[in-house]
Amino acid sequence: MEAKPWAILSDPFRNKGTAFSDQERTTYQLHGRLPIHVSTLEEQLERRYVNFQMQLSDLSKHLFLSDLYTRNTTLFYKLISTHLTEMLPLIYTPVVGEFSEQFSNLYTHPHGLFLSYPQRDKMDQIIHSINSEIDIIVVTDGQRILGLGDLGAGGMAISIGKLHLYTLFGGIHPAKTLPILLDVGTDNPALLNDPLYLGWHSPRLHGPEYDAFIDQFISAIRTKFPHAIVQWEDFGKETALPLLDRYRKKIPSFNDDIQGTAAVVLAALYTAAKRVKIPLEGQKIVLFGGGSAGTGILKVLASQGAQNLYVIDVDGLVHTGLKSIPPHQRPFARPASEVASWNIKGRISLLDTIRNVRPTTLIGVSAQSGAFTQEVITALAQHTEHPIIFPLSNPTSKSEAIPHDLLKWTDGRAIIATGSPFDPVSYKGKTYPIAQCNNVFIFPGIGLGAVAAKAREITDTMFYKAAEILSDQTPRDALFPPFEELKEVSRLIALGVMEVAEREGVGAKLDPKACEERLNALMWSPVYA
Repeated sequence: MEAKPWAILSDPFRNKGTAFSDQERTTYQLHGRLPIHVSTLEEQLERRYVNFQMQLSDLSKHLFLSDLYTRNTTLFYKLISTHLTEMLPLIYTPVVGEFSEQFSNLYTHPHGLFLSYPQRDKMDQIIHSINSEIDIIVVTDGQRILGLGDLGAGGMAISIGKLHLYTLFGGIHPAKTLPILLDVGTDNPALLNDPLYLGWHSPRLHGPEYDAFIDQFISAIRTKFPHAIVQWEDFGKETALPLLDRYRKKIPSFNDDIQGTAAVVLAALYTAAKRVKIPLEGQKIVLFGGGSAGTGILKVLASQGAQNLYVIDVDGLVHTGLKSIPPHQRPFARPASEVASWNIKGRISLLDTIRNVRPTTLIGVSAQSGAFTQEVITALAQHTEHPIIFPLSNPTSKSEAIPHDLLKWTDGRAIIATGSPFDPVSYKGKTYPIAQCNNVFIFPGIGLGAVAAKAREITDTMFYKAAEILSDQTPRDALFPPFEELKEVSRLIALGVMEVAEREGVGAKLDPKACEERLNALMWSPVYA
């Protein structure tokens, strides 16, 4: 059936709503289908913001914004970019976690691709049905959503949210982004027993069948979108590193939970180290949580000169005297001879480690709420003037500590960055803004630069360069730039990525002027065509 001219009203990438001019209304036969007044984009923004403020909860605000995206994508991004600080937590962490948990109950409209194992014979057909050019793909299997665990099909909300940030801060055109959910079942009994759950009602796939399904997915993506950047998102700790290692040289891909988190932590430590006047190689760093994100952080810190690294996992401090050490933790195991002098029998706890190591920095990626107790923090603060404390677990409910307590227990001396957003804290008459150690400071620039460079591989050096640039762009007395400056910071990171891609022989050879021109041509802004 031939599309009607007024079908443009149903195309979110082209729809202007009441901002269609009189001439456009004539061209597309829109007279009578819209109120007679022709609105400016500014008028539409004011109207939508009033509607937004009428929503009674954060979740209802998230749904309001999501609905706007499906109707008028340009207006959606313009509204959020106008109210960044207020709306960023609503379209991503922490509210996206709440939406992911209730995904099946709140689902209203299709967005992205659901590739389900029972329909694996249709995968090529489904992927090849995408008609637009794709630059960035964010894919998850929903196994480890934020700190909330296995949410199955609800993981789609994370892929969607990450791609919103690519557009807001990396300037990637929204029509060139593709969120994907690999539906391989779920081990969440609440979802399996819920008749309204929209995913595959089956225990989660593992082993050779899982591996073959991923291989099939990568093969289809390489055929249809050979230059697209693939971001692995929220995979379980038993699959995240193997998938990254297996495919990173086959397709331009990276894992944001591992590499993005590590890079943003590195940038924050670069900046904090300048403030406390102790270089990275002189820091004593304790990391609480030895999963893929934690060991990714340790790997990056070690590569950049950090020498005194201690990792604590379920069996306590990881050291060579333990009977069993997971392979990804072995490079960071402390010598058994070092801990023997501590005179501790059995498991060496976080508090034991703090008391014996006297660290300068404590990082949490454990998803254990309240793990940084008053006793732990008091012990930490006894031996360092300005302890660097990063409770990074998401969402807010999983944070190892809350900033107010950290400032109280250190008498305002702590340098703090959290994984989820927290309001500024007032303590003894002074207001302390709380930095958010958010991967959004890194991955949009990585993706933009890789797209612009037509990178064949996303290398570790690109993340080190991004961390260095981010730290250099951070104002004095802060750990990160304000979100309002992030699009420009992402552009600078993208230029750095392009430089690395050329130097390492994995991207286009372009002079600086050509790099600038290519980036300017790529970066989309929310204005009506």
